[in-house]
Amino acid sequence: MARPVIMSVDDDPQVLASIERDLRDRYADDYRILSAESGAEALEALIELQRRGTPVAMLLVDQRMPSMEGTELLEAVAPIVPDARKVLLTAYADTQAAIDAINRVGLDHYLMKPWDPPEDLLYPVLDDLLETWQATVAIPYEGIRVAGTTWSPGTHLVKDFLARSLIPYQFLDIERDPAGRSLVDGLGDVALPAVFFPDGSTLIAPDARELAGKVGLRTETSTEFFDLIVLGAGPAGLAAGVYGASEGLRTAVIERSAVGGQAGTSSRIENYLGFPNGISGAELARRAATQAQRLGAEILTATEAVGVRLEGSVKVVTLADGSEIPGRTLVIATGMTVRRLKVPGYERFEGAGVYYGAAASEVTTYRDQEVFVGGGATSAGQAAMMFSKYCSGVSLIVRGDSLEKGMSAYLIEQIAGTENIEVMLNTRITEVGGGDRVEWLSLSNTADGTEERRDASGIFVFVGAVPHTSVVDGVVERNQQGFILTGPDLSVDGARPAGWKPDRDPYLMETSVPGIFAAGDSRHGVVRRVASAVGQGSVVVSMVHQYLETV
Repeated sequence: MARPVIMSVDDDPQVLASIERDLRDRYADDYRILSAESGAEALEALIELQRRGTPVAMLLVDQRMPSMEGTELLEAVAPIVPDARKVLLTAYADTQAAIDAINRVGLDHYLMKPWDPPEDLLYPVLDDLLETWQATVAIPYEGIRVAGTTWSPGTHLVKDFLARSLIPYQFLDIERDPAGRSLVDGLGDVALPAVFFPDGSTLIAPDARELAGKVGLRTETSTEFFDLIVLGAGPAGLAAGVYGASEGLRTAVIERSAVGGQAGTSSRIENYLGFPNGISGAELARRAATQAQRLGAEILTATEAVGVRLEGSVKVVTLADGSEIPGRTLVIATGMTVRRLKVPGYERFEGAGVYYGAAASEVTTYRDQEVFVGGGATSAGQAAMMFSKYCSGVSLIVRGDSLEKGMSAYLIEQIAGTENIEVMLNTRITEVGGGDRVEWLSLSNTADGTEERRDASGIFVFVGAVPHTSVVDGVVERNQQGFILTGPDLSVDGARPAGWKPDRDPYLMETSVPGIFAAGDSRHGVVRRVASAVGQGSVVVSMVHQYLETV
């Protein structure tokens, strides 16, 4: 593949030369640096690059140009280079134009001129945007290819893991793609999916752990003993990993699937502080994981912890493969697990038309089709908005009589203003059916008793979740619902937990076992928001330090 292009556009020759110099100093080894002195010149060049199949990674465009302003140019080139990161170069007086561009053209960032020194004011911004582009852009011809069938649950699991890990891949449906069929035929009689890699190797129907190891994700530790072990790589676990590693603790974060937890499946988080145009849960998780690893944490993906035991003050985590990881402290940040519903047909068609969570990997499967989203909370609303951009129609199935009870106000407004979303209140799915995939569903209106059967190809379920805390069953105290009790919640009439030995009360986020802590959604009595989970994961590390100072 040709080197990706970074293009700068400015009508002032001196400013353009300065931009080119800074870009070449930093990025010339990996990117082709191009420039244009007008919007018309840039538009012509981008059309030619598209014709040649040359990827464009980033555009840096001056706002104040004659004939065509920067926002007008970005709007014009959006269909030509939809994946390019867009940066607007502004003066102080252009701030409002930049803010307007966030909504008009999906602006990724705006920079005020001048940026001196670039090491502090330019490169960190561009590095971050280019890293995101590299993680999300579809790589033509070269890269990972997944060959399978659209309605295969095994194929869906592989696609979903790669998508949630933000690893680019190309899906080849062997029932429609002759090239995919030919690749698979060349392997003989094998199970599907088959995953082909650029180095010529192939994995046949891999599990998540095998796939993670092949794509370069860590699945084993390099250290025999840790100061801090974190179970779960959702927002709380990743925050604990960042702060633990940054404060000098030997830190391991263990995640049974892809990083991000439930938040990682969110198509768009609009209200997370510091991201004015929103961010996907997977992208937020990727950034946090990269940050934790840069600071020294080891993140193990597709690695399931199945038990915890105590050896004196040492906490030993047992993994599904039988290996063990010991540590001085433990943070349980395992979050919530989507509850599997007992709707006739759900179990049969899971991965073949029924999906728990918003499967970003399935967006192209349902392009221009009608899909159903079950649930009335924020996660369901986010999924409905995501699918509305690609599908001909989205039916939001809500058991309650309003959206206000469980959904954020900004989402309710967005849904109300989206023509191809139908909200069906007081409604539940009672059955799904079909041949080798979902073809229809039955709906029941609990308000008037009416029932109807409708054609359906995709159903995305966001109804109910339970704490994923079985790993510490019999080790720490939990309530009847399975949430972990911490701090003051462990006290009964002022008494400390049974068997508690330290001459102090449990810390705020400490469980009934000294040195074992809980953070995030698996903890009893918390506010279940991404920002809250990040805060808990950050704060819990200070309590880990307090504990370590006493042992």
